[in-house]
Amino acid sequence: MENKKKRDLAAIASIPLMMTLANSMLIPVLPAIQKVLGISSFKTSLIITSYAVIAIFFIPLAGYLSDLWGRKKVILPGLIIVAAAGILSGWASIAMDKPYTMILIGRLFQGLGASACFPVVLPLVGDLFKNEDDVSTGLGVVETANTFGKVLSPIIGAALAMWAWYIPFWSIPAFSLISIILLSIWVKVPPDKKQKPISFSEFMRSIKDLFRTQGKWLWGVFASGGLNMFVMFASLFCLSEILEGRHINGIAKGGLVAIPLAALCAASFGIGKWIGQNRALMKWISVIGFLIATGCMAYLALTGKKPTASLLIFLFIGFAGLGAVLPSLDALITEGIKKEQRGTVTSFYSSIRFIGVALGPPLAALISGFSVLFWLLSASCFAASIIVLWSIKPKRTA
Repeated sequence: MENKKKRDLAAIASIPLMMTLANSMLIPVLPAIQKVLGISSFKTSLIITSYAVIAIFFIPLAGYLSDLWGRKKVILPGLIIVAAAGILSGWASIAMDKPYTMILIGRLFQGLGASACFPVVLPLVGDLFKNEDDVSTGLGVVETANTFGKVLSPIIGAALAMWAWYIPFWSIPAFSLISIILLSIWVKVPPDKKQKPISFSEFMRSIKDLFRTQGKWLWGVFASGGLNMFVMFASLFCLSEILEGRHINGIAKGGLVAIPLAALCAASFGIGKWIGQNRALMKWISVIGFLIATGCMAYLALTGKKPTASLLIFLFIGFAGLGAVLPSLDALITEGIKKEQRGTVTSFYSSIRFIGVALGPPLAALISGFSVLFWLLSASCFAASIIVLWSIKPKRTA
C-alpha cells in the first residue's frame, strides 16, 4: 500500500472512530443521566436509540447521493451537522431545567449527520484502492477504527462525565472537527472519468436488477450485520447497568466496559489483514465467529449474573467472535458490488446495522431477566450463523 494512500486511509478511518465516540461514549454515562434527569431506564436508552433510528431512514439517500455527487460532498456536510447537533444537546443540558426532549432532538439531528458519514466510508475505501487485497486491508482498518472507538468511548465518556454529566455532548463537536480537517486536507479520490451520471430512474432500475440477481447473499449480509450490532449494543447496555448496580463507576467502569470491546477491535484488525480476496474464508470466519458468540451468550444465560470477572471473560470471548465477523461482511459486500452501485448498496447494509444499534439498548432495558436477555442474544447469534451459512455461496478467489 502506498504511503500517500495510508495517509488517506488514516483520514478516512478517523470518521468511524469519531462517529463511534459520538454515540458509544454515552453508554457508561446513561445511568448518571438517568439519575440527574429523573427518567426511566427505557427513556434513557432512547438517547442511544434516537441517534440510530433517524439514521436508518436517511442512510440510503446518503448512499445514492454519494454515488451521484461524490463521497466527500456528502460526508463533510454530515460531519458539520453532527458537530452542530452536539452543541445543541450540550447547550440544552446546561441551559434548560428539563433538557431531555431537546437532548433527544439534538441526538436525532446527530443521527441525520451520521447517516452521511460512516455508511459512505466503506465505498470510499473501495474507490481509493485498485488492488482488492488493499481494499480488504483498508476495510479492516476502517472497521478496526470503528471498534477501537468503541474501546476508547466508555473510558473517555466516563472520564469526561467525572467533570459533569453533560460534557460528553460538548466533546462531540471537537471530535467531528478533527475528521473535517483530516478529510478536507488529505483525502483526494480521483474522479472516475469513465463513469457518466445516470438518471434516478435508471439508477433504481439497476439496483432492482442487482437485488433480483444477487439479493439472496446481499440480504444475508444485511441481516447478519444487523444482528451483530443488536447483540453488541444490547449486551453493552446490560453490562453498564450491571456494573452500576455493583457500585463500579467512573473510569473504572469505563475500563471494564472497554474489555470486551478490546477483543472486538483486535479481532477486526487481525481478520481484516488476513482475509484478502478469499470470499470462502470470509464466509466461514463469519459462521465460526457467530457460533463462538452463540456459545458465550448461552453460557451466560445458563449461569445467570456471574461475578464481574467471569462475566467479562465470556463477553470478551464472545465479542472476539463478533469482531471477526465485521471485516468479513464488509469485504463481502464492498468487493462484490460494482463501483457505481457501491455507495447505495453499502448504505442499505449500514442502515440495517443501525436498526440493530437502535433495538439493542431499549430491548435490554425492557427485558427484566438477565437469563432471558442472554438467551435472546444467543439465539440471535445462532440465527446469524445460519443465515450466513445458507445465503452466502461465494466462489473462492485467488
